[in-house]
Amino acid sequence: MTDVLPITKIPRTGLPGHALVVGDPERATAVAALLDGASLIGENREYRSYQGTWQGTPVVVSSHGVGGPGALCQFGELAAAGVHTVLRFGTCGALRADIADGDLVIAEAAVRDDGVTQQLVQPEYPAYATPEAVLALTGAAAAHQLTAHRGVVWTRAAFSPMVRELPMKEYLAAGVIAIEMELATLLVFAGLSGLRAGGVLVVDGNATVDNTDPTGYNPHRRVVADAVATGSAVALDALVGLT
Repeated sequence: MTDVLPITKIPRTGLPGHALVVGDPERATAVAALLDGASLIGENREYRSYQGTWQGTPVVVSSHGVGGPGALCQFGELAAAGVHTVLRFGTCGALRADIADGDLVIAEAAVRDDGVTQQLVQPEYPAYATPEAVLALTGAAAAHQLTAHRGVVWTRAAFSPMVRELPMKEYLAAGVIAIEMELATLLVFAGLSGLRAGGVLVVDGNATVDNTDPTGYNPHRRVVADAVATGSAVALDALVGLT
């Protein structure tokens, strides 16, 4: 098919300018159910994409799977199809004791430990959120009366450390507040491509409690599910506020 892009199978042109990206295809489906007139516009591998409207503004909701390299493929095709503003809505592990499960983390910037952006640009190039996106997300969280924390997040390619020790102490000392797997990739791609981008993450655990045993990680708890449901509206409100 020549009328769709090869990786995500979304239309080559004509998409709305605003997109909300998530990791899980099922989360994309759940968020799309909140939209008016949502329809599936592309599905392939981990990529599932919908188009609809939120508060009268056309938007795309699309999943990118786990990890920066695959997510980068999605970001590139969304941009090629007409998207200029992208917010990531996902989950993260907190790196501070005062950040509770179900809280929101709004990224101001990200540590580039994502495993892919060093192949795009020099490591000194920053992964920064668009300031307007940070403010829009902060305002939307306040409007929904949700607890939100702003700061730097750590985007890491490997889910578990294996034989290498995580530099947890250094990042804790530097004030990094959460860890996740894709946001730095989005922020670097957006910076290089002239897009607006940001991210809001639901806390689904605390990575400082035991960073050697990922089997204790359980994101499938009610407190997380409830926060994802309410956080979806925060992310969509902020997205359409960036017009």
